[in-house]
Amino acid sequence: MNAMGLPILAAIVVIVVVVLGRGIRVVPQQSAWVVERLGRFYAVLNPGLNLIIPLIDRVAYKHVLKEVPFNMQPQVCITKDNTQVEIDGNLYYQVTDPKLASYGATNYEMAIVQLAQTSLRSEVGKRELDRLLEERTEINHAVIQALDAASLSWGVKVLRYEIRDITPPETVLNAMQKQITAEREKRAVIATSEGQRQTKINVAEGEKEAAIRQSEGAQQAAINRAQGDARAITLMAEATAEAITRVATAIRERGGLEAVNLRVAEQYVGAFGQLAKQGNTLIVPGNFADMAGMVAAAMRIVQGATGDAVAAPAERP
Repeated sequence: MNAMGLPILAAIVVIVVVVLGRGIRVVPQQSAWVVERLGRFYAVLNPGLNLIIPLIDRVAYKHVLKEVPFNMQPQVCITKDNTQVEIDGNLYYQVTDPKLASYGATNYEMAIVQLAQTSLRSEVGKRELDRLLEERTEINHAVIQALDAASLSWGVKVLRYEIRDITPPETVLNAMQKQITAEREKRAVIATSEGQRQTKINVAEGEKEAAIRQSEGAQQAAINRAQGDARAITLMAEATAEAITRVATAIRERGGLEAVNLRVAEQYVGAFGQLAKQGNTLIVPGNFADMAGMVAAAMRIVQGATGDAVAAPAERP
């Protein structure tokens, strides 16, 4: 081989090596490469070592099969009560079909974003501002459902959509703050009035309970006094009856009438003595014989009472 043939051979070897090198493709994990042969879809290269025909096959698209987070720019939406709010959120999607992702849409990421924004505006327009702030979860689900229905032909699966911020205008924020302050003051006033009302109820209940207990105590005290008085009257009556019975028994004994006669006479004379002490005038019976008559009358009464007292026990069965 002459000197002119060596450079040509070296060039051919280099070309062959380059061509063979272009036919070897190493696909990373969680990736998928779409191969076209002569301008048409041929195959999807899986992770690992793959061989293609140089100059005939070419890698047209490279897709990452991992979950991709996408930060959506803030957009202005109008609520049902004609309030403009600025909303931004995060979108998470994943390529599930590399072939459809390559040929289903020119730019599936832009398509997802545009559809998400349109669906978000539609959902916001169905709600008033107060409901919009309360129903973030429902809005997220509605946007995901709309994206799922359309993204099947794009080879992409929308996993999550999360509203990050909802920013009303400054005037609306000030009005909402005033409303919240007024509501809190209202709750504070209601709580204070409820506390005062409960305090009055408790005091009234306490006074009522005290009055009931006081009246019950007074009633029980009156009952106790009445029972004591009744017991005292009973005991006094029993003592009087016992005394009468003993007097009657003593009178029936020997010398009893004479003792009663003497006692009556002493009390009669003592009564006139007391009358004399109460004034300057001395009171003397007009006829001392009347004293004997009085004593005789008293003795008849005593004898009659004694006869009744003696006869009474005999009538008992």
